[in-house]
Amino acid sequence: MWYGYVDRTGRDLMAVENSRLSGFFRHSVAERRAIVAEMANLSQPQIEALQACGALSEEAADRMIENVIGTMSLPVGIATNFVVDGKHYLIPFCLEESSVVAAASNMAKRCLKNGGFHTNSDKPMMIAQLQVLECGDWEKAEKDILASADELMALCNSLPSTMIRLGGGCKRIETRLIDSFSGPMLIVHILVDCRDAMGANAVNTMAELIAPRIEQITSGRVHLRILSNLAAHRLARVRAVFTPEEISEDGTHDNGIQVINGILEAQHFAMADPFRAATHNKGVMNAISSVGVACGQDWRAIEAGCHAWAAYSNGSYGSMTSWERDDSGNLVGTIETPMAVGIVGGASKVHPVAQANLAILGVESAQELAGIIAAAGLSQNLGALRALSTNGIQAGHMKLHARNMAVSAGAVGEEIETVAARLQQADGPKTQTLVGELLEQLRNE
Repeated sequence: MWYGYVDRTGRDLMAVENSRLSGFFRHSVAERRAIVAEMANLSQPQIEALQACGALSEEAADRMIENVIGTMSLPVGIATNFVVDGKHYLIPFCLEESSVVAAASNMAKRCLKNGGFHTNSDKPMMIAQLQVLECGDWEKAEKDILASADELMALCNSLPSTMIRLGGGCKRIETRLIDSFSGPMLIVHILVDCRDAMGANAVNTMAELIAPRIEQITSGRVHLRILSNLAAHRLARVRAVFTPEEISEDGTHDNGIQVINGILEAQHFAMADPFRAATHNKGVMNAISSVGVACGQDWRAIEAGCHAWAAYSNGSYGSMTSWERDDSGNLVGTIETPMAVGIVGGASKVHPVAQANLAILGVESAQELAGIIAAAGLSQNLGALRALSTNGIQAGHMKLHARNMAVSAGAVGEEIETVAARLQQADGPKTQTLVGELLEQLRNE
């Protein structure tokens, strides 16, 4: 059975019945688009937005940022096979790097025996910080702020806001005393439930609103008043279990155990060494950032939060993910990371392709979107670890990257596929110099 829901415009949206699209990559771009459009019940404008390689009009672009001179397009691909909390998803990725979509789709297919990915995301709580300086009595100032918490929250929530009408708003006040090169500082945190918005504008407005009252209470001076992208109260958690047979190269239990051993050794490397952790986490962000871009999210804020949490939660910079073996010999992967995303406001409601991609996902809340993005990150991380632990990362990556290398060498039309095929058949390193030589040989034939 297909099942659906009605979005905020009243249009009936359909959730995908099955994300396992066999042979999807063999179809043409137009055929893939038609398949996804039918499955996700896309409107004609959404289909046209995906079809137009420059879907963002100059007028829309000029409203989004300053000094606009044009737009720049990136490919949007669909990751298949994802089952998250028992529901199938087709996940749009927007990026320029080959092999990422294929790797994420491949790993998602390998954890279906145990139900795919399981999520547990926090409420959408964002932090705004107020930096209080020049207090005469720091401890008294902190106590007075906490004693005035109800008054301050009421002031924050006095703003006319759809978010507040829907049950969101400021829910808590916290304080921290810190030392700095400028001397002591009292940092006031306001914690705001942003509902289905990312929340930056809302929390910044609240911080500005209460700053004068904070100064009155503390007899200090409020300097900065700005949100924090370390969304430590807005974490997305994902867990997935892979059997040895699912993770193996040949479907056997023994080979699966060997692959799991290699993955765990690679994971332990990332946990112990920040140089490795940076590259390990880049693989996680290959998916997280790509889905964020595709869905019109502030992916720079997401990246900042993820990397900051990787350092803050570990005590030093380390792995964003965790991979372990359970008592049954299965590989268990988890991720816990900040995920400040929204499905109302921002570019998600301005960019036509972002709207279409959110429609493909069919998400009903920011928390649902957060879990999906984190699941994509966990899957992509495993794809990289598995490749590194078996044939090496270059084997699969270069297979998919060969056409890009042919284009970079100047190949056009049918030359692209011919040069790419010959590159794959060639012995030794697959270098750009070799690609140039293959193209020259082809043209001399």
